[in-house]
Amino acid sequence: MNYRNEQYLQEDLQRLRGLRLIDDDFMTACFDNYIEGAQLLLNIILDRTDLTVTEVRAQRVLKSLQGRDVWLDIFALDAQGIRYNVEIQRADKGADRKRARYHSSMMDADQLKPGEDYSDLGESYVIFITENDVIGMNKPIYRIERQIKECDCLPFNDGEHIIYVNGKVKASDTALGMLMNDFFCTDAKDMHYKELSDKVRYFKETEEGVETMCKAMDDMRDELKLKLARKMIDRGELSLEDIADYSELPLEKVKELAENKTA
Repeated sequence: MNYRNEQYLQEDLQRLRGLRLIDDDFMTACFDNYIEGAQLLLNIILDRTDLTVTEVRAQRVLKSLQGRDVWLDIFALDAQGIRYNVEIQRADKGADRKRARYHSSMMDADQLKPGEDYSDLGESYVIFITENDVIGMNKPIYRIERQIKECDCLPFNDGEHIIYVNGKVKASDTALGMLMNDFFCTDAKDMHYKELSDKVRYFKETEEGVETMCKAMDDMRDELKLKLARKMIDRGELSLEDIADYSELPLEKVKELAENKTA
């Protein structure tokens, strides 16, 4: 494995051993372009057996012309054209209900093309898998749908669906509980579903998979260094030499960042 720093390599290998599907970076690596895994996941969460996934991508960006862009952990499309956004949220703050609302609105805005009728807008699902019970009612899953209050809570049927999956519930007697158990396993041999254990085993136990994950962690480290350096440059309180020292970037790279800022 071509690694620039042996200490970082050992740190990354140790971190990799502890990663689980509930850790978003590892989950996106495991599910990116993995049709079988996404299909299993969605069928279990939606309590179906007939859902066919045709496309799945990790870290898809939905651009906003005026507001905030959205990075989708997992974006999937099924054979009926229904769109799915699956988000992993370990921190309760990241699973804010208005965040789910915003994700849903951005998926709608991305779907409808200029000139198309509103009736052409397809169904969409925003699914948050949370480490804690963020809704707080001790249920394994929460399905949020719009209703007409004046008509005995008749379903509004606008095609928008928001779901929260409570990762705290890992009952071994339900498909969803076993799925959540798998999301918290660090070892593939302890997992129930072969579609998931095979992928976890690949990234943790094969030379190619381990190298891919270590490369991804190395890239993330580089990105954090760049982010730190840019912040220090913006503040203007330190010399470029000190910024290079603190960020662990080459001085030439820090000078390049500073020049680009003033260009």
